[in-house]
Amino acid sequence: MKLNVSHQTHYTYAQQVKHSTQYLRLTPQDSSHQKILSWDLTLPEYATRTLDAYGNVLHVLTLDQPHQAITIEANGVVEIEDNTEDDNCGHLSPLVFLRTSPLTQADGAIRDFANRYYRPQDQHESLCNLMGELLLKMPYSPGTTSVKDSASQAFSAQQGVCQDHTHVFLACCRILGIPARYVSGYLYSEDSTHVAMHAWAEAWLDDRWQSFDVTNNTCKPNQHLKLAIGIDYLDACPVRGIRLGGGSEDMRTVAAVAMLDVPQ
Repeated sequence: MKLNVSHQTHYTYAQQVKHSTQYLRLTPQDSSHQKILSWDLTLPEYATRTLDAYGNVLHVLTLDQPHQAITIEANGVVEIEDNTEDDNCGHLSPLVFLRTSPLTQADGAIRDFANRYYRPQDQHESLCNLMGELLLKMPYSPGTTSVKDSASQAFSAQQGVCQDHTHVFLACCRILGIPARYVSGYLYSEDSTHVAMHAWAEAWLDDRWQSFDVTNNTCKPNQHLKLAIGIDYLDACPVRGIRLGGGSEDMRTVAAVAMLDVPQ
C-alpha cells in the first residue's frame, strides 16, 4: 500500500520572536515495514540534520532573525508492507525502555489495572486484552486532555486521545517488567474525519518490537507510518521548540494521508 502524506504546521505569534529553535522529528526511515519512496521538508531556513539519542532523524531549525510566523511542511510517499513489523531494533538495549518518565509514571490505579489483566504465560495475548480493556475504560475523547497531562491524570479522568492511551499502556508495560516505547507517526484511515497524526506503542516481546495501537484496538500496523520513538511524547513528538519573545502563540496543524494505489 502506497501512502501520500502531507503535513503542515503553522505558528503565529502575537509579538515578534527574537530567536527560536525547532526540533523536528518529521522524517521517517526505511525498514521492512515501510519504504520511503520520496520525502521532503519545506522550511523557512536551512536545518541541521542529525540522529537523536533514540536513532530518530532529527532536524534542528534555528531562526535568528525576528519573526512572527513559522511554517513547516513535510510531504512524501511511503510504501507500507502489510502484517510486517519494523525490523529496526536500533542501537539501544530494549532495557532502556523500562525507564519511566513523569508522563508515564504509574500510580496505584494503573498498577492494579495492569496486574488484573496480565498473564506472564502469554504476554502478547494478555497485553492485547489489556489494550482492549483500556480503550473501554478510556474512550477516545478529543479535546479532553492536553499534551501536559500524565498517564495517571488521563487514566483517572477515564478519557483521552491516542497520546494518553499510549502513555497509560506504556506505564502498564513498564511496571510489568516489559520494555515499551512511544511511537509517533501517521495513520491512514478511510474515515475523512480521522486525525492523520497518530501515536501508538511498541512492546519488546519474543526478542522483537511488537505494535499495540490502543486507540484503534489493533496489533497490526498495516496503516501506520512510523516517524519517531522515545520514552514518551516529548521524545518523539514531530515538532517541538523553544523561543525568546513572541507573547502568546497559535499553532495550527493539518495532516492528510491518502492511499495512492487502491487494491483490486
